[in-house]
Amino acid sequence: MLTLIIAEAALEIIPKSIWRFPSVIKQSKSRGKKPGEMLLDRSYHHFEMLKLKYHTKRGRPDLIHFALLEITSTPLYLENRLNVCVHTFNDKVIFLGKSVKLPKSYFRFEGLMENLFKDRKIVSNDQCLLEILDMNFKELLNKIKAPYVIGLSRHGLPSSFENIANELKNKDGPVLVVGGFPHGHFSENTSRCFKKTSSINHQGLASNVVIARIIYEYEKLFEK
Repeated sequence: MLTLIIAEAALEIIPKSIWRFPSVIKQSKSRGKKPGEMLLDRSYHHFEMLKLKYHTKRGRPDLIHFALLEITSTPLYLENRLNVCVHTFNDKVIFLGKSVKLPKSYFRFEGLMENLFKDRKIVSNDQCLLEILDMNFKELLNKIKAPYVIGLSRHGLPSSFENIANELKNKDGPVLVVGGFPHGHFSENTSRCFKKTSSINHQGLASNVVIARIIYEYEKLFEK
């Protein structure tokens, strides 16, 4: 079974260092939530984020929403032939259960993620739909016993969607890693865990586009 990891995802709760900024306090009051219960989002917190380390890679939960909607709409996922994990910028890992249907509305997705960060699990009818654990990228790979990991980066060796899909199909327990951040590259701690780093385009493509294209090519291989 293929495992797909969205790594270093720009999905996190507002860091404590900016809780006291006026715009954060205003948003907190308007939503009736504490700052530590809301998602960091550049749409709301752009100027505050300029004070954060690696701010260009953070605060884009909408990108993760787009990517997860692509994934959970594919036949591969709906037929339970794809494991999905989201490793966040600050080393938390979200595990998706089987046949999870995520809200198409971003605002509902935002609320769902905020509940997940707070409660650590989303359960429905005794089934765990989403769970979040404190875990770095290497620990995640150890947990899922990943024997072969391909990371996608513009710094990798040139390849194609078709070639990567073929390579994944011909490996036991393959893992594909796609970045979940708007700008920049994987950290060294993450990239050193890759068995191979491949580039499918000299331009930086959105995560949801890359995921949709590779899953499509991977699915086609099982139709032949």
